[in-house]
Formats: sequence, structure tokens, C-alpha cells
Amino acid sequence: MLTKPVRVLVLGCSTRPAALGPLVAQWLIETITPRAAELGVELVPVALGDLDLPFLDEEEHPSSGVYQHEHTRRWSALVDAADGFIAVTPEYNYGMPATLKNALDYLGREWGWKPIGFVSYGHTSAGTRSVQHAKQVVTTLRLVPLGATVAIRIDDAMESGRLRSDAARDTAGVGLLDELVRVAHALRPLRERAGAGTRSGPLPGSYLRRLTSDDAPEVTVLQRCCWVDEAVANDTMDMPALYESLEEVRDWLASWHTTGVWLDGRLLGMVRARRIDTDWHVGRLAVVPDLRGQGLGRWLLRTAEAGVEPDCRRIVLFTGAKSLRNIDLYRSEGYQSAPLAGADGTTCLTKHISVRQH
Repeated sequence: MLTKPVRVLVLGCSTRPAALGPLVAQWLIETITPRAAELGVELVPVALGDLDLPFLDEEEHPSSGVYQHEHTRRWSALVDAADGFIAVTPEYNYGMPATLKNALDYLGREWGWKPIGFVSYGHTSAGTRSVQHAKQVVTTLRLVPLGATVAIRIDDAMESGRLRSDAARDTAGVGLLDELVRVAHALRPLRERAGAGTRSGPLPGSYLRRLTSDDAPEVTVLQRCCWVDEAVANDTMDMPALYESLEEVRDWLASWHTTGVWLDGRLLGMVRARRIDTDWHVGRLAVVPDLRGQGLGRWLLRTAEAGVEPDCRRIVLFTGAKSLRNIDLYRSEGYQSAPLAGADGTTCLTKHISVRQH
């Protein structure tokens, strides 16, 4: 169910005039772009020299996330939006370039739980000592260095100022991307759990966050798992949750406030809510079948109720007229049947909002 695209920054680390780095980065991007398209990966080339980062000049420690300078805020936004990195780096005196070390030192949280791969180049060691140096640093930032690397020995790889064609090197570049994508997907739950806008969920290790249009694939799968029982109970397949397209799900995720509970990258349940006139409408309450009966649905319902906007007079929800289990849950939470016209085969339940709920 991990279907979101992966955004990868390809970092050109050398700033020396006439450096080989841009040529290596160009080779890498051209080589892995077809595979990136297959995997749903967005490759973003970033030359560190273009960032105009002076030596670290922020007063607060990077772990604070408090940045005074615009160059830091721009760099933070770039790194924060990324899911992984490939550093194209030379080796200077048995180590990585100061530009890379400085760029790493500027930030803290933004690096956490993201994979980083290396394409190195040099003479005797093909830049591998630069990579070993960098790995000591990136792990401190909770970056996860890959086992797959590409090391280019300049004397063997260059011909007339260009990189020679090398099928084995091309294969290694694609393999690096493949591993980076697998690790990026595996680490996504940790990134989300550590990110802004999340809070602990009702089950150990679970977390809660607002769902966005990017979550449409997971929401579509969840709905189709959960509404089969509803279709059987109500003897109809005419339920939007069963046949909505991916685009339709994206559309309503953009207009409803939808909360999801996640555990280890799996969407366990959701509920959506929004205001219509003076009513607070709640719907699409869903819990994966294997976790029903553990109170997760009730917890999600109360979460949706807690978000009710000021001046709303009642909470309104609809369910299948024969969905007795749902109706029992709602009535136990204070809902009463209401004579409102719903879609065919549905019943409406409402709950008046007390002053205390506001």
C-alpha cells in the first residue's frame, strides 16, 4: 500500500571550476531516468554550489529548526520535501568535500529516516574514501546510507574529456536507484511518525495524521476492503466507496478533513468530517477488517466529533439502513435516527452538540 511517488535529490557536491562532477551527475541522471519513470521517482538535480550556503552561519543549533537566514530556509525546504538522496562526490585528501559536510551540518530533522546513496569518483581509490568519511557523518543525522554504491576510477573511465560507455557502470547506477527506492519506502513510516502534524494513535506504535490527496491510493484500497460487508448486509453494490475512481477519491480528500490512523506504513482506519451550514457531517468511518472490535472505530468517531467547528448545532452521519452493527455503535455514542432524506437505502442519524463540546 506504499504508493506515493519518491522524490530524490541528486546532489552535485563539487564546486571546483571545471570539475568532473557535473559530467558524472549528467551520466547518472540520463542512465537512471527510464528506471525512475517506471518506479514513480522524481529526480531533482541540485548543485551544492548553486545554493549559496556560506559556512554554517545560523545562531541556533540545527536541531532547533529555527533558521534566521533565507538560504537556510530554502535548503531546509528542499531537503524536507525529499524522500532520499544520491550524492555525486569527489574525494579530497581522503575525505568528502567541505561543501557536502557544510550542507549536511546546516540541517537536522529534515534528514531523518531517509536513504542516501553515493556515486564517487577519484583516482587511486575511485573516491571510496570520501564515501567512508561521509557515512560516519550521515548516520549521526539519521540518514541511512545504502550498501549499493558506484565508484568511478577517473583514469579508467575518461576518454577525450568524456565518460566512456560502460554497461556495468550503468547497471550499477540503476541498482543504486532500485535499492534507494526500496529503502525509502521501508523508512516512510518512520519519517511520517517523526514529522510535523502527527500524534500518537490508539494502538501501540500507531500515529494519527490528516490524509491528503496523495493518500488516495491507500484510501481507495481501505474503502474497498471495508465496504464489502456493507454491500452484503444491505444487498446492494450501489455504494460510492466501492466504485469511486482514484481521481474521485483525490477530489473529496481535498475538500474534507480526513483523519487516518497508520501503523508501520499501513492505513488502519479513517474518518472524514466537514461543516455544511450549521451541521457537522461525519462519514467514511472505516477500520480494516482484521482490527474490528478493538475500539478503533469508536475512537475515530470521537476524533471526528472533537473537530466540530464553532456554531455547529448537530453532528450528522449516514449509514446503510441494514448496517445494524454501525447503527448500534452510533446509538451507543448518543446518535438518534432522524427523518432526513438520504440516498436510497441509507439512514440518517444525528447528535445535538452540547455547549461543552464547543
